[in-house]
Amino acid sequence: MTSDDVMEVAARVLAPYTIEVMQVAWFSIYEVAQRLTDAFDDATAPDEMPRVFIAGDACHTHSAKAGQGMNVSMQDAFNLGWKLAAVIQGRSDPALLATYSAERHPVAQQLIDFDREWSAMLAAPPRDPEHPENGGVDPAELQDYFVRQGGYTAGVAIRYGQSELIGHVDHATLASGFEIGTRFHSAPVIRVADARAMQLGHVARADGRWRLYAFSDRPGERLARLCAWLGEDVSSPLQRFTPPDVDIDALIDVRAVLQVAHRDVELGELPALLLPHKGRLGLIDYEKVFSADPQPGRDIFDARRIDRELGCLVIVRPDQFIAHVLPLDAHAAIAAFFAPILLTPAVTYQ
Repeated sequence: MTSDDVMEVAARVLAPYTIEVMQVAWFSIYEVAQRLTDAFDDATAPDEMPRVFIAGDACHTHSAKAGQGMNVSMQDAFNLGWKLAAVIQGRSDPALLATYSAERHPVAQQLIDFDREWSAMLAAPPRDPEHPENGGVDPAELQDYFVRQGGYTAGVAIRYGQSELIGHVDHATLASGFEIGTRFHSAPVIRVADARAMQLGHVARADGRWRLYAFSDRPGERLARLCAWLGEDVSSPLQRFTPPDVDIDALIDVRAVLQVAHRDVELGELPALLLPHKGRLGLIDYEKVFSADPQPGRDIFDARRIDRELGCLVIVRPDQFIAHVLPLDAHAAIAAFFAPILLTPAVTYQ
């Protein structure tokens, strides 16, 4: 293909308007090259500590026809970033860094596999409806494929397999709409303190903290016991891993979603953990508690298929992937999940 070929295509596309190219200052042909690195770090053995990391286009190259490279690359950086921060700040053991390549390399392989199929479809000529035997791609099939793969190209259809950072699916039926190993799927809620309608997923900042979303059981008794254990028992991850001179939610941020309407919630009767005193002045944080949105089709318990009788706890990693779904009263299992991931603080971190 030459620059004259490109100008012919441009003239055909713009017709009946015309275009006249006076000078070609630069011309190049882009060739699709699908490549995948062997690993995302420099470790050569399972027990070797990685010291050098690569991400994004340094790991995987492919076509540029769906935006999937950008989304996958940013998730590479997010995955690596929170783990580096946790290790540097002394919150996790350096062994955590080995999970970066282990989690992201399979995702990159899926990316390359997708791109091979997608690029081949785009490179094929349109199918002639009068002569389908000549091959080619039906534009309707191309559109349908792109729509079906939309979640993947947007970067929200990735699922990590079971590991130290992703729990078993033993209790997944408690909230089947929150699939373990996938990105946290937001839904509408009402913030109790000011009756503001909002997305639950929007309350989480990219600040390296873990999130515990506690969806209340119908009577609220299991939720109350969970909050008491988290806030007072020395075996809970909040008490065990949070430094004594920082806010209680500096490492693990606990939020609760109630089944009762926000107008029926008495703030003074909420567990103390959900009304923490924070900051230099010890002001109360009133933004920890939400109610299900009563508007038709917006109830988060229905939308995410959460067990209304038992409730559940959804553990979300700093990169917003769902790490586990557990019963509200599974205190030992909650403690056991965090035990190999977090370290008992030796110093205060910023």
